[in-house]
Amino acid sequence: IFGWCDASRTIGSTSGGSTQDQGASSLERVKRGWVWNQFFVVEEYTGTEPLYVGKIHTDSDEGEGNIKYTISGEGAGSIFIIDEQTGDIHATERLDREEKAFYTLRARARDQLSNDPLEPESEFVIKVQDINDSEPKFLEGPYIGSVAELSPIGTSVMKVTASDADDPTYGSSARVVYSVLDGEKIFTVDRHTGIIMTAVADLDRETQDRYELVVKATDMAGQMGGLSGSTTVTIVITDVNDNPAMYQFSVSEGAAVGTPVGRVIATDADMGDNTDMSYLIKEEGELFKVTTDVETQEAVVSIKKPLDFEAKRTHNVVVEAVNKHVDPRFANLGSFRDETIVCVSVSDVDEPPVFQPAEGAIMEVQEDAKVGALVGVVAARDPDVKNKPVRFSIDRTTDQDMIFHIDPDSGAITLEKILDRETAGWHNITVRAVEADNHTMASHSALSIRILDVNDNPPELATPYEASICEDAKPGQLIHTISVVDRDEPQSGHRFYFTLAPEASSNRHFTLWDVKDNTAGIRTQRSGFNRHEQNVYFLPILVVDSGPPSLSSTGTLTIHVCGCDTEGAIQSCNATAYVISAALSPGALIALLVCMLILIVLVLLILTLKRHRKGQRMTEDEEDMRDNVIKYNDEGGGEQDTQAYDMSALRNLYDFPEAKSSDSGPDIRSLPQWIQSNRAGGGAEGAAAAAAADFSLFKGYIRKKVEQADADLTVPPYDSFQTYAFEGTSSPALSLSSIHTLSTTSEQDFSYLSDWGPRFRQLAGYYAPGNPEEEGS
Repeated sequence: IFGWCDASRTIGSTSGGSTQDQGASSLERVKRGWVWNQFFVVEEYTGTEPLYVGKIHTDSDEGEGNIKYTISGEGAGSIFIIDEQTGDIHATERLDREEKAFYTLRARARDQLSNDPLEPESEFVIKVQDINDSEPKFLEGPYIGSVAELSPIGTSVMKVTASDADDPTYGSSARVVYSVLDGEKIFTVDRHTGIIMTAVADLDRETQDRYELVVKATDMAGQMGGLSGSTTVTIVITDVNDNPAMYQFSVSEGAAVGTPVGRVIATDADMGDNTDMSYLIKEEGELFKVTTDVETQEAVVSIKKPLDFEAKRTHNVVVEAVNKHVDPRFANLGSFRDETIVCVSVSDVDEPPVFQPAEGAIMEVQEDAKVGALVGVVAARDPDVKNKPVRFSIDRTTDQDMIFHIDPDSGAITLEKILDRETAGWHNITVRAVEADNHTMASHSALSIRILDVNDNPPELATPYEASICEDAKPGQLIHTISVVDRDEPQSGHRFYFTLAPEASSNRHFTLWDVKDNTAGIRTQRSGFNRHEQNVYFLPILVVDSGPPSLSSTGTLTIHVCGCDTEGAIQSCNATAYVISAALSPGALIALLVCMLILIVLVLLILTLKRHRKGQRMTEDEEDMRDNVIKYNDEGGGEQDTQAYDMSALRNLYDFPEAKSSDSGPDIRSLPQWIQSNRAGGGAEGAAAAAAADFSLFKGYIRKKVEQADADLTVPPYDSFQTYAFEGTSSPALSLSSIHTLSTTSEQDFSYLSDWGPRFRQLAGYYAPGNPEEEGS
């Protein structure tokens, strides 16, 4: 059971057990809950050392140091710290009760070794004990009042009120008494109520129309050492014959700025422009303003700032009237101005609840808090005099997951679901406060809830992690630096510890070096690596955080063994590629690949051209269709000269009747062949040898022309018909040109044409010696 020991009080209370036995049984220990669930700490402590607040203790603590105490909640870890071993709580900051009167915290007791809870989490309060550090203040001052002249002694003029921010329930720090400092011979003030009264009966407005008083308020009931504050009170003496002496107006506190409150007018017996007046406000000018109606010469008093019935219910506005046009000749006769008091009464309207604080609050809750745990309490009040009860609710559009619940009456916010700081570190919700009997009177306040981190996520390597190492690495060489990520955010910061996993404890290749700045380095432990034997190493690394509790995870670092050049630059990490690179440099390898690619493209291009030419090859009939294009080198009369040549013989070059009937030799119609017979040899063998020799000559000539055409970029990239004019070398027939014939005086002998074979018999017939008989006929 938790026990609570206050530093400043020794009173105890029990919440359990029986009290009917007061004898010997009263000496027995009774199991109880909270012995004292609140501490007191004095405000405005100015010492240099942390202020001792109190001590928490559990019955399970036997003084062996096995218990660890922790606290959480408002100010835990910042304003209030706890000794985990002894349970002593100290305040590290100077506290102000007027800013925050109490702090709600929760205490835990855990086993030091297993971290298991020994007691259920319990809540306690640290109250800030008041000291007299706030002086009384007149919040409504300076004051303006009035009293009729010749009023009797003891006539009440007005009431002043001073407030003290100190605790009214503790000591005399907030007990205020009043006194008059200046003007006490004319007016007095009630010591306890602050009501100002007349002290003389002969007040004369014509002698003095106003008095300035200084009223002082002193706390500690006026005792020595009390603090004090003062205000100025202006009392206007009114003429009993004035009608009226003071204007009375009423306005609602909900009236908008600029709303007219009332009209007043000053009379002037003059005429024309001399009656023009202007008005100004001498008192209460921060809340009201005055303008002049040019037609009626009235002063229009209107609202300058919003009014608050609860803050001040009556305002005395001093309005002064001044003549616009003053004749300098009569300036010594008076001030040509007058003033009056306008009393403005503020009426109450129903207002919605007001949150405290009005700008919203920030609450904190531990990430591992259980469902139903208290997060904090919101406060709101009805500002009206009736002070109606207020009901609270959460705007579910700001809490769609329904994580939080609020008690409608107390405003206590509790958890409805388990929290996860890594998913959402802050929750911003809106709390609605309404009057219990009038739900139209509602107000809203934004509430920010911060989720305090709990170490519930293990650290992880910043993946993926891969490293490379050269085969000729030296021992102790740093090859990689690793770091980790952790989704948690402890208040004291991260601290990680690195080590090799147990399964890698026998590793003889690499060592791990903890740099102590949340990083670690991997170094080689031996020299010489061979990627043909093993090109990849897997190094498991264990990472542990600082907790509490400490969590860990294991990540794997992949290390590749690579081939490097003389400068240590990595060339290849593949064992197969290393064999090729050993013989060829990278530039030579690239050039080889480019050449192979060009050869493949050329082969594909040649195959494409051949296929295209084959498709466009003409048949023999198609060749006959183009026989009308005839080319011959003849100086004769052209196509009209039908006496010199038989054109039909040229059109039927492949028609050799003699060859058809001959049984000797192959069919020569398939391909023309020019055979130069050997007159000396004669016979079939000689003719065949001569044909083979001449055919090789033509074949070489044709091949040369084809190569020239293939190399010519201007030739179209498809099959085309080429015309070649080649007469061979050292033809025995010499030239058949008619020019050469005319140059000689003797007839040429063409009898050798008959020796050229069947293909030239038609030509030999054209040049055969003429028959004298045919010539004669």
